[in-house]
Amino acid sequence: MNAAFQPGDTVRVLARTPTGHCRTPHYLRGRKGEVLSILGTFPNPEKLAYYEPGEPRVLYEVKFALSEVWGRYDGPAADAVVADIYDHWLGPCRG
Repeated sequence: MNAAFQPGDTVRVLARTPTGHCRTPHYLRGRKGEVLSILGTFPNPEKLAYYEPGEPRVLYEVKFALSEVWGRYDGPAADAVVADIYDHWLGPCRG
């Protein structure tokens, strides 16, 4: 499976509400971040949790500015949270 994004790309976490097991933090949905690295390809844990075939998914390390995540954040502008996000939760950032 080829990586759709590269380190340095700006991405947005999809803002959806799935049923069942989910590995993407709710507070990051709809937020934009920067791809730091490609961690590799792994079986999809959202499927494996239900004993279904976990088709391979690309896993990214993504950095989110705390001001993007929490809105009116009063701390230093460089403060960020880093999360591992699978490719099916990411889209290109358009604004």
